[in-house]
Amino acid sequence: MLTRNINLKPFKIKFRKGSIRKNLNSLINDNNQIIKSLTKNYKNSFKKKDLRKYKKYSNFRIIGMGGSSLGTQAIYDFLKHKIKKKFYFLDNLQSYKKKKENVNYLNLVVSKSGNTLETILNVNIFVKNSQKNIFITENKESYLNNLAKKLKSEIIHHNNFIGGRYSVLSEVGMLPAELMGLDTSKFKQFNNIIKNKKYLNHLVSNVEAILHYIKLKKFNSIILNYDEKSRSFFNWYQQLVAESLGKHSKGILPIISNMPRDNHSVMQLYLDGFRNNFFTFFYVKESNSIKVNSNKILSSKNYLKNKNLDQIMLAKKNATENTFLKKNIPFRTFEIKKRDEKTLGELFTFFILETILIGRALKMNPFDQPAVELIKKETKKILD
Repeated sequence: MLTRNINLKPFKIKFRKGSIRKNLNSLINDNNQIIKSLTKNYKNSFKKKDLRKYKKYSNFRIIGMGGSSLGTQAIYDFLKHKIKKKFYFLDNLQSYKKKKENVNYLNLVVSKSGNTLETILNVNIFVKNSQKNIFITENKESYLNNLAKKLKSEIIHHNNFIGGRYSVLSEVGMLPAELMGLDTSKFKQFNNIIKNKKYLNHLVSNVEAILHYIKLKKFNSIILNYDEKSRSFFNWYQQLVAESLGKHSKGILPIISNMPRDNHSVMQLYLDGFRNNFFTFFYVKESNSIKVNSNKILSSKNYLKNKNLDQIMLAKKNATENTFLKKNIPFRTFEIKKRDEKTLGELFTFFILETILIGRALKMNPFDQPAVELIKKETKKILD
């Protein structure tokens, strides 16, 4: 058990490296703004009472790229059953013609730098002057900061020291979560986690195992996701791992497989292809799962009668795990018992800490992304 709501079956390999434990202890006590944002002590740059004026809105648009929107979308999709408002995400450039809409959106425009090209263009195309906007951006001179002032929009300051992919538990994710009507205090589980020896032991052993697989030239971290509502969460994870660890001709390639659909496409490769992968199974127990209509089942498939989709999904996952064991393919499994803010906060925290610890063990800075800046410069050069 990782926590009360998360059962983690670790990789079937054990190491004891004191350096990872030391790095974790150092990280816990670090005066790092990213770590602070995981705690209950972190002070958001907005006040909850100031958001009350936006309660009348039913439709919200998040306009941002990468870490400016992926974490928020993960929260929305994972906890949609608790959210009465509708959230839409503009997180790419769209070439289709804009439809005429008679919807009164509240727009949340998010960009740490305030100069993200795709965000600027989406605001230009989709935001009407008559609409209400909140801009979340750094407190410095930038295009979006100037635009927000011109539109007389509210500006929330993005913490200068927290990069987008690490910002989900700061104002970037917590302000939208407040507007969703969620209990944002429950996302902040770091203070409890550092007292949970099992959680910390699992964290250390997982980092040690992944570092071992990297030494064996297993560079693909493949997520076998059995929960449709967690797809956005793993899009967030994909950016977190790829941008943090893909440097200096090193890295881990995060690949997301949506199960059991991918049993019918790439599973043959996973089972019998090249062996440079390690896997994470992810399953969420659904309490209100759709039942199979037993009256329509033919006798050749009697074993499906009186079953629900959750039982069948779990059986597919367990069967795949058993096959991986027989083929000696490395994997771990997360089984989620409850879908709520606390559980999601524990998951965000686990993967953030895991990624930082791997980066430090590989002697790289997990907080920058220098190569991406080259494309921004080249794009500007071409368009000038």
